[in-house]
Amino acid sequence: MKKSQTKRILDYLLTGKGITAIQALKMFGCFRLSGRIYEIRNQYEFKVESNFVKRNGKTFCEYFLKP
Repeated sequence: MKKSQTKRILDYLLTGKGITAIQALKMFGCFRLSGRIYEIRNQYEFKVESNFVKRNGKTFCEYFLKP
């Protein structure tokens, strides 16, 4: 049985790494990371934190699980 995008993203976050929208698109084909994070917070009841990161003059959000 194929895992959903949400479950695959949750499994990735459980490794202790953070994820950005670009990474989610490249790794999981996910265009709406914020929607998958919403599902992880509500359906799986994990505490997902977000942090704004600035790199190369661009600001974006990175999501991670709170330890």
